[in-house]
Amino acid sequence: MITGDIKNQIDRIWDAFWSGGISNPLEVIEQITYLLFLRRLDDLHTLEENKSARLKKPMERRIFPKGKDARGRPYEDLRWSRFKHLAPAEMYAVVGEHVFPFLRTLGGDDSTYAHHMKDARFTIATPALLAKVVDLINDVPMEDRDTKGDIYEYMLGKIATAGQNGQFRTPRHIIRLMVELTAPQPTDVICDPASGTCGFLVAAGEYLREYHPNILHDAKLKEHFHHHMFHGFDFDNTMLRIGSMNMLLHGVENPDVVYRDSLSQDHAGEDDGK
Repeated sequence: MITGDIKNQIDRIWDAFWSGGISNPLEVIEQITYLLFLRRLDDLHTLEENKSARLKKPMERRIFPKGKDARGRPYEDLRWSRFKHLAPAEMYAVVGEHVFPFLRTLGGDDSTYAHHMKDARFTIATPALLAKVVDLINDVPMEDRDTKGDIYEYMLGKIATAGQNGQFRTPRHIIRLMVELTAPQPTDVICDPASGTCGFLVAAGEYLREYHPNILHDAKLKEHFHHHMFHGFDFDNTMLRIGSMNMLLHGVENPDVVYRDSLSQDHAGEDDGK
C-alpha cells in the first residue's frame, strides 16, 4: 500500500495539470504515462551503462543511440536524467521537439508499450507546467514493483467515475474476487477481450505471484509469464498505452496488449490457438 505522503505527491501532480489547463482525466494520465515511460527508459539505459562498466565490455543494448537526432540534438540530452536539469524553456523545447519524435520511432525498447508510442502526443501547454510536473514525478519513488503498481493504480482511480469519457472501471475488490474464482495457473494463457486499463490482467499476475511464488524462478515459466501469458484487446489507443504501462509497472515485461474490436465479426472465428 502507498503511504499518505505518496498520495499527496500524486495529488499535487494532478492538481498541477488541472491548474495548468488540462482537465480531461484521461489526457492527464496519458501525459503522466509518457513521462513515467521516459523515466523508465533512462533507468534501463543506466542499468546497461553500469553493467558495461562492471564487465568492462561495450553496452549490449543502447536505448538512446550514440550521436545526434535529425534536428542535431545529442541523444544523451533526451534522457530523463539530463533534461530534468534544464531550464523550463529549454526542457520544453527538448521534450516537444526531440523526445516525443524519438518516442514515436522507438525501437530500442522491445516491449508492447513501445509499439503504442507511434502516435504519442505532447499536450502539456507551457514550459512552467512541464518543469513542475517533471520535478514532482522525479520525487515519486518508483524503485519497488509493489509501490510502482500501487502508485499507478491510485492514478487510475482518478478516472474511475462510471461513464466518464466512456470508460467503466471495475472496482479492485470485484476484480480480485473474479480472479480468485478462476484461479489462474502458471501455464495458463489469459485473455481480457475488453482490457481497458488491464486491471483484470494485473490482478491475475499478482494472484500468480502470490499463490505460485516459484513462477519466476523457473526459466520456462518466467518466459511464459512475461511474454506469452497475458493478452489484452481494446479499440482505444489511449487505453492500450495506459493498460500496457499498468502491466509494465506491475512487473510484466512484454504483455500482448493490442488494438482489436473483440465484438467485430472479423474476429468471430478466433480461438485460443490463434
